[in-house]
Amino acid sequence: MELFIKREDLIHPLVSGNKWRKLKYNLIEAKQRDQNTILSFGGAYSNHIYALAAAGSIFHFKTIGVIRGELTMPLNPTLQYATQCGMQLHYIDRDKYRQKEEKDFLEDLRNIHGEFYYLPEGGSNELGVKGCAEIIKEIDMEFDYITTACGSGGTLAGLITGLKGEKKAMGFSALKGKDFLNGKIEELIGGADNYAHNWAINYDYHFGGYAKLTRELVQFMNDFEIKFKIKLEPVYTAKMFFGLFDLIKNGFFKMGTRIIALHTRGLQGLEGMKEKMRKV
Repeated sequence: MELFIKREDLIHPLVSGNKWRKLKYNLIEAKQRDQNTILSFGGAYSNHIYALAAAGSIFHFKTIGVIRGELTMPLNPTLQYATQCGMQLHYIDRDKYRQKEEKDFLEDLRNIHGEFYYLPEGGSNELGVKGCAEIIKEIDMEFDYITTACGSGGTLAGLITGLKGEKKAMGFSALKGKDFLNGKIEELIGGADNYAHNWAINYDYHFGGYAKLTRELVQFMNDFEIKFKIKLEPVYTAKMFFGLFDLIKNGFFKMGTRIIALHTRGLQGLEGMKEKMRKV
């Protein structure tokens, strides 16, 4: 069996990994619409918020981050960096956050902040999927599976559409729950019948949910870095690689299978998770 890692984490020092892919066509679209302000959503440790703030600073967009939860001082490294890039942070409680895709709620935000280009949580929309689909074009070898960590589903949806029914794509959910992402993926790829048999999401390796971790996960992450000289982070990439290694060990894949695993970066989250990692 062979396992290769596609190093999306090396695309750009600040706007890297799947975030570069998802932002690419959205930034172009915002510019074409003469929209100078981009508003999006994320948690306190969001890679998407971090990357959007960086991209806004680089490409001269005003950015607004709607953050799940209450303002907590001092700001964690993710949110501190976002503010340093000029991002305006707007905090809402978790109940309100669930309305993030509702028209009336977005209209309320426009009344507060003025007109903006709306970018869904995680950058997962049609243009984000288009950007992630380009990952497949860059792979110049034969393979059987391509895998990625999953949060909002856009990266996996892009891989599925890029494969066009050929080869198989597997996502590893970083969030607690069962099957909740499947409907989102079907929506992003244009319906359940599109590429229906070449993808799946594994929900068994969330380690308690988003930004949750265990001693076992932290140990795996540290061992991985020592052995392969590649950094992971505990929110997404470490969970995917742990799950992938476990499936290989337990005979999920047939002998001779060639797998390509995406390293989608998110390493900025390491700084904010250090205290949690020390505790376990």
